[in-house]
Amino acid sequence: MKITKEQVLDALKSVMDPDLKKDVVSLGFIKELQIEGGRVSFIMELTTPACPLKEQLKTAAEQAVRGIAGVSEVQVEVSSKVSTHRVQMEEEILPGVRNIIAIASGKGGVGKSTVCVSLAVALARTGARVGLLDTDIYGPSIPIMMGVKEQPELKEQKLIPIIRYGVKLMSIGFLISEDTPLIWRGPMVMKAVEQLLMDVDWGELDYLMIDLPPGTGDVQLTLAQKVPMTGVVIVTTPQDVALLDVVRGISMFKKLNVPILGIIENMSFFQCPHCGERTEIFSHGGGEAASRKLEVPFLGEVPIDLKTRTGGDTGRPVVIDDPESGQSKIFMKIAEQMAARISTLSVG
Repeated sequence: MKITKEQVLDALKSVMDPDLKKDVVSLGFIKELQIEGGRVSFIMELTTPACPLKEQLKTAAEQAVRGIAGVSEVQVEVSSKVSTHRVQMEEEILPGVRNIIAIASGKGGVGKSTVCVSLAVALARTGARVGLLDTDIYGPSIPIMMGVKEQPELKEQKLIPIIRYGVKLMSIGFLISEDTPLIWRGPMVMKAVEQLLMDVDWGELDYLMIDLPPGTGDVQLTLAQKVPMTGVVIVTTPQDVALLDVVRGISMFKKLNVPILGIIENMSFFQCPHCGERTEIFSHGGGEAASRKLEVPFLGEVPIDLKTRTGGDTGRPVVIDDPESGQSKIFMKIAEQMAARISTLSVG
């Protein structure tokens, strides 16, 4: 009996994407379906290369098609195409950028920039096209954390981002010496931030990560009003004083209609590398409790880790320096969860 495309597609309708709550056929994931005798092949094009369920979906698709009478071989190639967020499509401020994600914190000292760098590199490792913009004008840390000492080139009135570890980078720290203080008032700061965003040749990006300064000041407010953000990730530590600022930050972004992608609890605990004893230095579980209270997703917890700290000082993020470590796997998982959340907003 001849196998038809209708049979294959009907079988694949049983494969559901748990995040998007639809089957892979309805979502338009199935491309280039070919049938040669008992051999069936197709491409399954997902919404992000960082999809945490890609192996699960691939296996489910193979099993569904193998259940058709007469099928002897199934070949599934998994690819991805990141969707452009609806707000970005409508405004087209940065035409080549599909999604703009802000990484924020209610207060300083919670490791926001470390988390931002680690997530950007983790996304790039999945094959995504990633940019990272440092908007902390008074205290830029991305140059040190990514090991950049050179200045960006200027071509056709556009700054060319510096690329490290597959991530396109821009920071005010690239344009001034390390010991030069910036004594600027608000309007000058905002003008600099706008130029770093708009006067840069970002090219085609799946994700542009914006490392915001801590707090809820002019930079956060102006960017949220002027830039079509896909969403914001809030980084916190477990103790009460940090969590109070999380509530303020989320309240501000909600009032500005910026979707909350989730909360990350950094410095969640310390596990001794010698004896394995776990110590909750700053308490534990506050970020997850806040996510439940505020009804926003909890993306994960990141423990205190020596390699993460040394990587930030030497310009080699732990995701690059020790990709098989437990800490790197935590950042990879959180990046996947964030990408999945972005997909639900873009497609759902």
